[in-house]
Amino acid sequence: MPDLPSTVQQAAYDLKSESSDPLCAYIYDLPALRRHVSGIVRALPANCDMFYATKANPALPVLQALSPIVQGFEVASGGELDWVRQHFPDTPVIFGGPGKLASELENALDQRVELIHVESLLELRRLCNLAEHRQTRQDILLRINLELPSAPSTRLTMGGVPTPFGMEERCIADALAILAQQDWVRLRGFHFHLMSHQLDHHRHLALIERYLDTVRGWEHQFGLTVDQINVGGGIGINYVEPAQQFDWADFHAGLTNLLARYPDRPWRLRFECGRALTAACGYYVAEVLDIKACGDEWFAICRGGTHHFRTPAAQAHNHPFQVLPDAKGPTDGPNIVNAPVTLVGQLCTPKDVFARQVYGQTLCLGDLVVFQYAGAYAWNISHHEFLMHPHPREYFID
Repeated sequence: MPDLPSTVQQAAYDLKSESSDPLCAYIYDLPALRRHVSGIVRALPANCDMFYATKANPALPVLQALSPIVQGFEVASGGELDWVRQHFPDTPVIFGGPGKLASELENALDQRVELIHVESLLELRRLCNLAEHRQTRQDILLRINLELPSAPSTRLTMGGVPTPFGMEERCIADALAILAQQDWVRLRGFHFHLMSHQLDHHRHLALIERYLDTVRGWEHQFGLTVDQINVGGGIGINYVEPAQQFDWADFHAGLTNLLARYPDRPWRLRFECGRALTAACGYYVAEVLDIKACGDEWFAICRGGTHHFRTPAAQAHNHPFQVLPDAKGPTDGPNIVNAPVTLVGQLCTPKDVFARQVYGQTLCLGDLVVFQYAGAYAWNISHHEFLMHPHPREYFID
């Protein structure tokens, strides 16, 4: 596991020294975020765009760091759209997600959303009626849930099997019939997002190849010429084996070779990644409050809990961490040396677990447990108000 950056270590110690209460904080390394995402975007083929999926982490400093690097933002609710447009009025925005309200579709028309990813025939009819009533033109992609009976699943399957996301392939003809009866909504292409937590770049390339071959078939079948294919996000983070992450370099090389097979197609590929861009820039820091044995197991109770950092509970894994020893040195209280320990929070539930029966060399009262890969689907997906504990501090290194 890579060492904690010195800037993150210093920030953790500085935050601890600022209060008499034990520390609970999120630390975000924005320079590291910029370097990581810039490298990914620069290596994409020329006809590819990277949009950031705001749902992964909508913190304003994170969006401000990413805005000059990515092509734009993907939003999945009216609230995300308002948040992005409030702070980035001219940044390209694409709008996806199931169950869009009519008011959200109206807002999207007002807010000059570049593309709306339409999830159902009913949503398409609503949008067409709104656009005609308001005399507003809107470009769209149809989100299609392809059947992939032989495709390997991941920990979070978004398509290829029955899901609430997108529409079936058989709906395309009906969607084209609806579009043909009006003049305000224009089809630009198709959107796919069938897998999340994808760690194997070979499988991800094979999935994208399936998308491209399928769209080429639809162009021929329905007499279409499309210029946009959104291949979603879905690239994961390996929380269990942090040293073995998605191979971006090989993926970029494979993607370049793959797209070279379609020189006659004017397609522009768009990615909308979230976790893969921001997870590594975030750290959740929880100070050890108590250490105790119960039966044959040791428990370390940390400041905070899964109401702040839901990721390990949501993903059912032992979250990777490193320990920063108390700057004042070991205390006289209980400590753990070369023994497995379960790291928990302060909540009144046995599900409040960060990592179960994991080894660390030494753990003492006052030490800081720093959970890595906490920059996506962490604070923003957590049930903040449970037990009404104070919120963690948020600190942005910049």
